[in-house]
Amino acid sequence: MQQRKWQADGWEPTVRIGLIVPHADVGPESEFRAMLPSSIALFGSRMHFSAMRAGGVMDPKIPHGPVKSFTDPPFADDAAELLAAAPIDAIGCGFTSSAYKLGVAGEAEFVDRVRERTRGIPLASTCHAATQALRSLDVRTLALVNPPWFDTELDDLGSRYFTVQGFEVVHHAPCGLPSSQRQITAEAMFNWVAEQVMPAKPDAVFIGGNGLRAIGVIDALEQQFDIPVLTANQVLLWYTLHLAAAEPEISGYGRLFDCRP
Repeated sequence: MQQRKWQADGWEPTVRIGLIVPHADVGPESEFRAMLPSSIALFGSRMHFSAMRAGGVMDPKIPHGPVKSFTDPPFADDAAELLAAAPIDAIGCGFTSSAYKLGVAGEAEFVDRVRERTRGIPLASTCHAATQALRSLDVRTLALVNPPWFDTELDDLGSRYFTVQGFEVVHHAPCGLPSSQRQITAEAMFNWVAEQVMPAKPDAVFIGGNGLRAIGVIDALEQQFDIPVLTANQVLLWYTLHLAAAEPEISGYGRLFDCRP
């Protein structure tokens, strides 16, 4: 009898996670897939975000109205419910700026509200995940790097978010790179953080913004400066995997993946 070879068909993963993202943003899914091993599958759900136009185009500084309303019911609730109808193990919410606007308490209320629609499937949010990551790494002083499309007020809200969580923020600013997702490179991000952020001598760096290209610099910065480097999508993936009770081996994307919440 002839021996047949069956080709991979996408059903091999043993863990499946979901990710809710702005409709025109390919960043979170791209970075998740770069970090994930083949044993874990990723499925996305998209929400309209009026601060982005077709093709992923944004204004140089995003307006605050859409940032705040992005988490208003029923939009995220509906997206989570549809995603949770699939056989998945955990869901991540891929947006940083809304948590800055909501604050710590508002973000927790948002997660509790949306979780009511997920059939018991656990839900992770980016800034809460970042907080858990920083605590797991025993970080006390933090440098915060935000996307160039965040204005000063939104950047200040980010600093306040982590200050309320008990961290000393020794540096915070929108990074001085082009305010366009497609124009940001790993080399430019590395150079900006090395020159503008590391002189503050933080215990760790957090690069916020799920749409900001950032995971490619984690390993290089950690090797150069010997401190933990966190990014929005990295911490969200790390915590979502924890909620899914998955412990895959992930290397090259930071010492965070050697820690547990």
